[in-house]
Amino acid sequence: MELIFKSFSTGYTKSKVVKNVSFKLNVREWIGIIGSNGSGKSTLLKGTLKFIPTLSGDITLDGKSIKDHSRNSLSKKIAYLPQQLNNNLNISVEELVALGRSPYKKFWDLDLNNKDFNIVKKAIEIVEIEKLRNKFLNQLSGGQIQRAYLAMSIAQNPNILLLDEPTTFLDIKYQIKFLESLKQLIKNNGISIITVLHDINLAARFCDRIAILKNGKLIDINTPKKVLTEFNFKKAFDIDSHILNTPVGLQLFPVSKK
Repeated sequence: MELIFKSFSTGYTKSKVVKNVSFKLNVREWIGIIGSNGSGKSTLLKGTLKFIPTLSGDITLDGKSIKDHSRNSLSKKIAYLPQQLNNNLNISVEELVALGRSPYKKFWDLDLNNKDFNIVKKAIEIVEIEKLRNKFLNQLSGGQIQRAYLAMSIAQNPNILLLDEPTTFLDIKYQIKFLESLKQLIKNNGISIITVLHDINLAARFCDRIAILKNGKLIDINTPKKVLTEFNFKKAFDIDSHILNTPVGLQLFPVSKK
């Protein structure tokens, strides 16, 4: 299922934050979005889900404008993991993950059938939180909560995952495991992913393409090897850098000149 941005602008009534962005998310592709604070990364995801309005241009999902999709229709096709997650819900991990099935239920009928239970069980296994399934959210660490919400997103059975800084609360080990699990989702489930990442080297290591935003505009999008240049980094972040090839691929090292 292709997601195509066509001169897309979004933001708020008196503030166009994302401006005339155009690119296509291909099937089974992972695009990482990088940029400085305030560059429009999170706003782009919110506009894609219609949480904030389209101000100009359009986005098409499988050839149909998102304007013509209901919120429920979008939630069956696109799952979203925001930066801020509610960890005060008085529910267990398994109950949270089961909420991922709600787009497929009537509001008066949230009972799960055998298919739903199997999907929930598989989602929990994918992110390796089987031992936490009966724990309540307020008993979990930030990283565990992040993984539980990812399982909920997987339980939606989406074609596309939008993730806003999903590794923020994870230690180094689980950052890698988390992103490797996303790679497996692409391989095994055929989904496509857009991820906002602050860690540029993780984006370079895992993403098929990287998009750089600056002041709401797309300044480049391409493979990590082509897009991560000292010129682009200076333009996006106003800091010098060195680019090195490593055993895990291209990695970027910021430098500060005194």
